[in-house]
Amino acid sequence: MKRSAAGRLWPGATAVILFVVFAFPVYWMFSTAFKPTSDIVSEDPVWFPTDATWEHFRTAMDAANFWTLVGNSFTVTVSAVALSLAIALLASFALARMRFKGRRGFVVVFMIAQMAPWEVMTIAIYMIVRDGEMLNSLVPMTLFYTVMVLPFTVLTLRSFVAAVPRELEESAMVDGCTRPQAFLKVIFPLLAPGLMATSLFGFITAWNEFPLVLILNKDAEAQTLPLWLSSFQTVFGDDWGATMAAASLFAVPILLLFLFLQRKAVGGLTSGAVKG
Repeated sequence: MKRSAAGRLWPGATAVILFVVFAFPVYWMFSTAFKPTSDIVSEDPVWFPTDATWEHFRTAMDAANFWTLVGNSFTVTVSAVALSLAIALLASFALARMRFKGRRGFVVVFMIAQMAPWEVMTIAIYMIVRDGEMLNSLVPMTLFYTVMVLPFTVLTLRSFVAAVPRELEESAMVDGCTRPQAFLKVIFPLLAPGLMATSLFGFITAWNEFPLVLILNKDAEAQTLPLWLSSFQTVFGDDWGATMAAASLFAVPILLLFLFLQRKAVGGLTSGAVKG
């Protein structure tokens, strides 16, 4: 039975409306970053930059400690994602392939950890780091970011490992591979979509994290870009062009990573949900 014209039209119209609602603020942020100040403060909105300028980006990049904070953000984010993937690969294989006492309880604990709001633990985390004399250090930030993204990473990769037929692993072991070799040569290549999806989630989570760095790292040179962005308007006042340029610079790495991984990431999330 063919659907009516209205039945075919409303899904597309809904998708277009949602796209405009979510994409317009991003467009306005980037376009404002390129507008001259006269267009930004104009009473009539300027929808498209007439005379694009890079001056606001230069102002943002010339801000104190900008490149130091860029390095800090990439260091803690990439390190946290790499550590979480390394730990999650081993944990997900154990949960999917091995049967041991307390296995179900272990999975439940990971689910609870995934649902728990990290903000309620900031005071306890601060006391731990303070007593360890590691305030204003990137090491505790990296470790806590790793723990923050680890539950999702383990649960997602567990589904992928469980979806790989045991026969493939057993065949490799019959051909002379040890269990670690079978994992690396047979299972690991099949986990690429899951690795992409979890890497994207971990990167976004760690890159955008704000409360922990606000409490743990008071030293300006030990902070990350989210905290720098929150104080940018305080430093530059009502320079909205520079503020939007700073926000654009902060968003660019996530946008580029998403564009690069979007197909693998979406496919990974849906494929990993097939079998658990």
